Amino acid sequence: MANNLRMLRDGRGWTQGEAAAALGTTRNQYAKLEGGSRRLSDKWIKLASDAYGVDPGEVVTERAGTVPVVGYVGAGTAMHFYAEGQGPLDEVPAPEDATPLTVAAEIRGDSLGPIFAGWRVFYDDRREAVTDDLIGRLCIAGLADGRVLVKKVLRGRAEGRFDLHGQFGEPVLDAEVLWAAKVTGLTPA
Repeated sequence: MANNLRMLRDGRGWTQGEAAAALGTTRNQYAKLEGGSRRLSDKWIKLASDAYGVDPGEVVTERAGTVPVVGYVGAGTAMHFYAEGQGPLDEVPAPEDATPLTVAAEIRGDSLGPIFAGWRVFYDDRREAVTDDLIGRLCIAGLADGRVLVKKVLRGRAEGRFDLHGQFGEPVLDAEVLWAAKVTGLTPA
């Protein structure tokens, strides 16, 4: 079973703190429930159902069979300009750990290694700011200049800026990252 807490929260325009208050818990506890690191028991399903004003069945769903391909992500030394909002382009089989928020993008470029050009990358926990747990991880990153890249995220030299690295090619240094999501899987196209 996958939970729909993020989708329900986004639908209300609530922060995690506001959602936590509506469920009578802490933001930290709510984040664990929403992220799937803490299982949704019947108690939590009932609390979420009441807070969001939906049937309990709308809080949890069976794992999706497919996920949308939302666009292309750049992974090359000659940076491709793949802006947000390109798709959906297609539907592909969902990975085993897919959630209702899981999406895929196709990698264009070879900075991760030529073998990964054309592969699909999966992600689901898109964050509006780079959080500490994303540092040193392979992420999809939306930059202020409109590019969407798949790179390892490291801290930049300036506060709030980040260096983005691939295995090959020049890194993108001190980039302004508007959003990021940890890569949860890669598969060949």
